[in-house]
Amino acid sequence: MIDDPSRPIGVFDSGVGGLTVLKALRTRLPDEDFVYLGDTARLPYGTKSPASVVRYAEQATRRLLAEDVKLLVVACNTASAVALEALSRAMAPLPVVGVVEPGALAATSARPEGSHLVLATEATVRLGAYRKAIAALDPAARVRELACELLVALAEEGWTGGEIAESIVRRYLDTDASHPDSVILGCTHFPLLVDAIRACLDPGVSVVDSAVTTAKVVADTLDRQNLCRDNGTGQLRLLATDGAKRFARVGGRFLGAALTAADVELVDI
Repeated sequence: MIDDPSRPIGVFDSGVGGLTVLKALRTRLPDEDFVYLGDTARLPYGTKSPASVVRYAEQATRRLLAEDVKLLVVACNTASAVALEALSRAMAPLPVVGVVEPGALAATSARPEGSHLVLATEATVRLGAYRKAIAALDPAARVRELACELLVALAEEGWTGGEIAESIVRRYLDTDASHPDSVILGCTHFPLLVDAIRACLDPGVSVVDSAVTTAKVVADTLDRQNLCRDNGTGQLRLLATDGAKRFARVGGRFLGAALTAADVELVDI
């Protein structure tokens, strides 16, 4: 039953990036159990057609439903932009939370009618996901979305701080002349580079971490629906559709915990 608080929370992404969202969720909700699914056999979703993304998202969700989850977190910007509405309809009454709207809400709440710079992947920029979400919340806001593909590679290689990371971040930011009030981390890889990003911004610019803001929305949703688990064990299961060794090697950086291939269960969806 949906009203059983002891059930786990399901989280899915096309790969390991969503582990930053999972990390934020576990920090915010330490008593909750989680099942994470990375659809690594078909990443990246950003190169796929919208119809394919919806189909993949529905398949991932059905696999998590088999784990008897009580809430679904779509920890993928592409899937959140393309498939969230379809998933919410198809999975009702299961609560479904994406990563785009929480980030947009946090930015517009902190800086009403402000200027916002979204750092994201080419796919997220092409979809205009954050621009649309911010415009719906604050029509007077100004939004620029900046594709920063090299930051994805830096995060996965673990080159997240120091001169190399900061020089690449600064090179991207130098192409923007919007003088933003806030910078939104619109890719689940980018929280790993938050220190390098902050070092390249003026002190008054706020940085919005969509992973942290998503965790807050999930916590509020659980509380509102009386689904919070108290005194739980905080257990975690990691599922992937391919590449357990690479998932563990790269994913450990995103989760902030050492992983081995034995920690990752390969599944077919």
